[in-house]
Amino acid sequence: MKFNFFPYRRRFVRPVQTNHGVWEIREGIIIELEHKNGKVRQGEIAPIPWFGSETLEQALKFCSSLPTYISSEIIFSIPDTLPACQFGFETALLSPIASIPHSLQFSALLPAGKSAINACQPLWESGYRTFKWKIAVNPIDEELAIFDLLVQKIVQNLPNGAIRLDANTGLSLDESKLWLETCDKFMTNGVNIEFIEQPLPPSEFEQMLELSASYSTLLALDESVATLQNLETCYFEGWRQIFVIKPLIIGSPSKLRQFCQQNQIDVVFSSVFETDVGRTAALQLANELSRHNRAVGFGINHWF
Repeated sequence: MKFNFFPYRRRFVRPVQTNHGVWEIREGIIIELEHKNGKVRQGEIAPIPWFGSETLEQALKFCSSLPTYISSEIIFSIPDTLPACQFGFETALLSPIASIPHSLQFSALLPAGKSAINACQPLWESGYRTFKWKIAVNPIDEELAIFDLLVQKIVQNLPNGAIRLDANTGLSLDESKLWLETCDKFMTNGVNIEFIEQPLPPSEFEQMLELSASYSTLLALDESVATLQNLETCYFEGWRQIFVIKPLIIGSPSKLRQFCQQNQIDVVFSSVFETDVGRTAALQLANELSRHNRAVGFGINHWF
């Protein structure tokens, strides 16, 4: 197959703030494979190195090292140290050209801080019913006060709205317990808090397991399962709550499909702020492999 690639840069409407820092520009690579029948199929390489994927520079170096014509053997020999490249090349090789499935529900990403409160209503009017809010960005007392207002807003104005909290590894053990206690109290009053995502770093997996057994509020792994190897490790070490999978950085989609089919995991597929090329491929996987009817974390178009 004839191979070509094109780097891209997309600026966010407003910077994305997480515990990992401030993100202003999404950079990645679109690849093209011209098959023997003359059809050109695209894939996307969209690394997030602070999540555990390769860097953009490493991906560009790999693409530049390839000849003009490549074989499927080259694609399936891409090392696990280049998971975003594995996904991009394999989807360009194997994924059929198709549209985004219409059966999926989407979760909308809210801005961090107090801006989240006013951001809910227009997103609700656009059709979103699940909202994800980044925590561990500001001091915990400040965020808990905002969360109380956010819950009031959703309960009073957005009936049946669901909330997800994403800490991006930014909480201490005591802070995690405080958030879980707060969420448990809200849930006893009928507030739909779906889960708290990755409160502790991957190195504190045992503590995450203990927390998952101690509270009613569910926990989700995200950074802990950034790659397929991480996902397998956490599953076989006993994690049975929610797995957040970012398809574009997890690695080989065919191996991911095999793992999900063999193990009935509770999974939420999530965006890495990719273009429509990677989004379409990721959502086709989500439509195929999601088993618990959870909203996919791809409600991010309003960030561009």
